[in-house]
Amino acid sequence: MEGLHLTILFLLSLTVVHSISPKCDLPSQGSTLRVYHVSSPCSPFRPKTSLSWEESVLQMQADDKTRLVYLTSLVAGRSFVPIGSGRQIIQSPTYIVKASIGTPAQSLLMALDTSADMALVPCAGCVGCLSSTYDSTKSASFSSLTCGANQCKQVQTSNCPGTTCSLNMTYGGSTLAATLALDNLTLATDSVPGYSFGCIKQVTGGSFPPQGVLGLSRGPLSFISQSKSLYTSTFSYCLPSFKSSNFSGTLRLGQFGQPKVINYTPLLTNPKRPSLYYVNLLAVKVGSTVVNIPASALAFNPNTGGGTIVDSGTVFTRLVDGAYTAVRDEFRRRMGTAGVTSLGGFDTCYTVPVGKQVPTITFMFAGLNMTLPPDNFLIRSSSGATTCLAMSASPAVNVIANMQQQNHRLVFDVAKNRLGVSREICS
Repeated sequence: MEGLHLTILFLLSLTVVHSISPKCDLPSQGSTLRVYHVSSPCSPFRPKTSLSWEESVLQMQADDKTRLVYLTSLVAGRSFVPIGSGRQIIQSPTYIVKASIGTPAQSLLMALDTSADMALVPCAGCVGCLSSTYDSTKSASFSSLTCGANQCKQVQTSNCPGTTCSLNMTYGGSTLAATLALDNLTLATDSVPGYSFGCIKQVTGGSFPPQGVLGLSRGPLSFISQSKSLYTSTFSYCLPSFKSSNFSGTLRLGQFGQPKVINYTPLLTNPKRPSLYYVNLLAVKVGSTVVNIPASALAFNPNTGGGTIVDSGTVFTRLVDGAYTAVRDEFRRRMGTAGVTSLGGFDTCYTVPVGKQVPTITFMFAGLNMTLPPDNFLIRSSSGATTCLAMSASPAVNVIANMQQQNHRLVFDVAKNRLGVSREICS
């Protein structure tokens, strides 16, 4: 078993692995993959220099703010572009798994993103790419897709000047040029032949991340869709606490080995963005008190994209203004007379010791309640001098983020349109 160590967060991560220390290079078992944090000792993408606790928190907030802008544009249907959510994957995923692509196999580290629709891979010869790359010329199973291919039509591309399916995308302040291609992709011991992905050829501008992404959304070219015959559109993961020094997180593919006793809530579909994982958040409870939140703040609205998304790439949960203010004020009330300070985007921080007065927070979904212990919503400085409520406001959509998901098994059963949640200590 391996686990994750949550430190400073980076953009979605995928690259060729050149060297991994022996104790990190442990095999996956069957269809269960070991999961790494992008900044863990087992990741080649870990930061070269250490940041202070405050610097780390501020960096995480900045990454999350960019992610929220990205998600807000998705739910409103304003970024329907050649490769779906690959257009502006400016976000801060935390978790990566080992994979391989091609024949013979080239090793990769791929980041997990439940809101991304397909894979983007920096390919050999890419102009402006900053990471190690996959070399398609060394793979006997690689092929490019033509403009007439069904996959090319599925990614909504309108720029196809030649015979090869070409993709031109914006990426924050950068532009990307890619081709749509096929090759064999392997996770754990299972191979998906002829897997469709974007092979990046050129990057201009400074916003493109040095790595790529493995999309786990419900989109037609996501991993869950392309591996349907293997895994019956089902996967789960358990994300350990950021305090964990082990490597115990797992991504489990398929129905085999999923929890037998687990509660489910229905997955909802936004017609403007059907690939995102919407759920029906009915209420939020702080301690024993069900917070008085306006119904409109939690309501699913397919016309505006409003509602609640479960997302693996956002770090800190975001609630729309009316919901966040109500939850925050009840949390402050339960904390008593302790003075409140702020840190960056966190407006509820304490510089005195907190302990017994800290209440639980419960997300109440249709069909299940998800009760969070303090470690899932409080972020503490290494010295213990500062503690912050690790949630903040959102302008348009509620996002249940990965810190709040830690030490839970989340089962995405797309075939039955449901999301399962159960407590599982995987730290």
